[in-house]
Amino acid sequence: MPVDQLLLCTCAASQSVDAASAGAAAGAGATTVCSRLCTAEIGVAEAALGAGTTLIACGQQAQQFADLAESLGAADRLTTTDIRDRAGWTGGSVTPGEAHAKQAALLAAAMRPAPAAPAVTVQSEGVCLVIGGAAALDAAAQLADTLAVTAILTERPDGLTPAETFDIAAGRVARLSGTLGRFEVVVDGYAPADPAGRGELAFAAPVNGARSACDIVVDLTGGPAFVTAPHKRDGYVKADPKSPADVARAVREAADLIGTFEKPLYVRFDASLCAHSRAGQPGCSRCLDLCPTGAITPAGDTVAIDPMICAGCGACSAVCPTGAASYDAPPPTALFAELSTLASAYRKAGGTAPRVLFHDETFGAEMIALSARFGRGLPADVIPVAVANVELVGHAEIMAALGTGFAAAFILEGPRTDGESVAREVAFAAAILAGTGAADAVTRITAIAPAEPDALEEALWRDAPAPFAASPILPLGGRREVTRLAATALSGGAVPAPIPLPERAPYGAVVLDTDACTLCLACVSLCPSGALADNPDRPQVRFQEAACVQCGICEAACPEDAITLAPQLDLAPAALSHRVLNEEEPFECISCGKPFGVRSTIERIVEKLAGKHWMYTQSDNVRLIQMCDDCRINAQYHAQTSPLRMGERPRVRTTADDIADKSKLN
Repeated sequence: MPVDQLLLCTCAASQSVDAASAGAAAGAGATTVCSRLCTAEIGVAEAALGAGTTLIACGQQAQQFADLAESLGAADRLTTTDIRDRAGWTGGSVTPGEAHAKQAALLAAAMRPAPAAPAVTVQSEGVCLVIGGAAALDAAAQLADTLAVTAILTERPDGLTPAETFDIAAGRVARLSGTLGRFEVVVDGYAPADPAGRGELAFAAPVNGARSACDIVVDLTGGPAFVTAPHKRDGYVKADPKSPADVARAVREAADLIGTFEKPLYVRFDASLCAHSRAGQPGCSRCLDLCPTGAITPAGDTVAIDPMICAGCGACSAVCPTGAASYDAPPPTALFAELSTLASAYRKAGGTAPRVLFHDETFGAEMIALSARFGRGLPADVIPVAVANVELVGHAEIMAALGTGFAAAFILEGPRTDGESVAREVAFAAAILAGTGAADAVTRITAIAPAEPDALEEALWRDAPAPFAASPILPLGGRREVTRLAATALSGGAVPAPIPLPERAPYGAVVLDTDACTLCLACVSLCPSGALADNPDRPQVRFQEAACVQCGICEAACPEDAITLAPQLDLAPAALSHRVLNEEEPFECISCGKPFGVRSTIERIVEKLAGKHWMYTQSDNVRLIQMCDDCRINAQYHAQTSPLRMGERPRVRTTADDIADKSKLN
């Protein structure tokens, strides 16, 4: 959406900006370049906001401009974005034009409408459980002014006296689950304090299995956390009881957790697409293996995602092969569109081969800002793309970046990033890129984990690879479709041989041992994605490779162990259609001649039973095996030994019979 005014600022001449390319990228009606927009020239911003919609290219003073817009009643007309730390402040032998192209790209992306993230309301009444020893008592006393506190003592300090403002009990936490506003706790050895009597505080007789609920948990035990990924669990505050500063931080954090909060619903889940299992046969467990918070649990044939525990890392979305779990804050399609916008605007502004840097909104953004202010900053061709967590950047997002025109992709990991999931997705993307014919695939896709800005600069300030010769794609569709589209484009029009992929890749083929397969069709009936299908007219197992997610259900269900999986990506158009894996001639019913069943299977059954089993000796039962369903039922019903047989059906009486009877009487 274009804006009426674009305000650029050189930040006291510390960066170079270009009004023409920036204004064109933002679709601005007018562009004004300032030097000190936040101080001496604040009147320019005030006049622009009073006149119409305004984009201010400053991130550092965004709050100041937001307050100004609020005071003018123009909050809905203001947009701010940073082009200084991410583009303008760059070192080395960079020419201004190179930085201008990236600034234009960032401005174009800033004008894209941001999809609203779905959210749910969470209510915390301030019921707080503090667990630990002496440090827990001090913390409970401080929190009691604002929260309803109970202290569970894992050890009893000497000289303990009753507390006036909070409850005290002894015990050990056996189990703790839940999240902010709905924690559930089970305590063994629970012994509430008895405030009566003289001397030290006495406790009641301990009992096991005491249950309670609370809104907030402060863990000062100093031991392992009671929940997985405690730093990602809302309402769970953990601190080192031996560190007064850490305890003070925990107290401040817990005191703020009372009231009504909005919890983003990070992941959209469609159970009908989930390939976790079918009929008790195990299938895909990729999301279960990666979820750091335990928000994902098995639920029969599918999994269940608890949105209140989900911390939004996005790893499940990155690895889900069917799209059942998809990140929704924002959805993958929004990220695909942002990548396309950035690459396109960069080229229109004169750039040639940009590189993308995926980073999170906390650690990564701070690292980039520090590098820009005190170091060399980002290279002019490295465009940063902020995401909620870099774990949600999977092979599809990487391939989308390369397909839309980026020459390379970096993923900036933070201290709390799950490096294993990132490494797996990078390996998938590198294997796909190598299969398209790119000799330097490994160097074009890199996960970096710098501990300081200098290390970030060392990883980025190196010779950039040449741009791909392929024309950029328009990334439409889901993650699988975009991956396939990008890989096809990067192949340069030639269809490569099926690309081998690492184990557990979400693409591949089903290899069927036709000698062992009996065409029982168990695999077809259980395939959750429809990749395996039958033919209603003849015994066949058909396979569509583009639909296969390599869940493994068919392999587990096959009674003959005739199926193995081959992880690969086939870009040939034939992979979009069904092909026959195994087929045989049908058996023709000996009564009506209708084709049914599998000839070899029926002949094998007849051979094993005829004359060898008492039910198929001196009888016509063998013939029943060789009949279709209709003829078999008809033959059994009319058999002389059928328990349902009731004799011959009487002839239907007609009018002629009545006339004949009357004639006899006369």
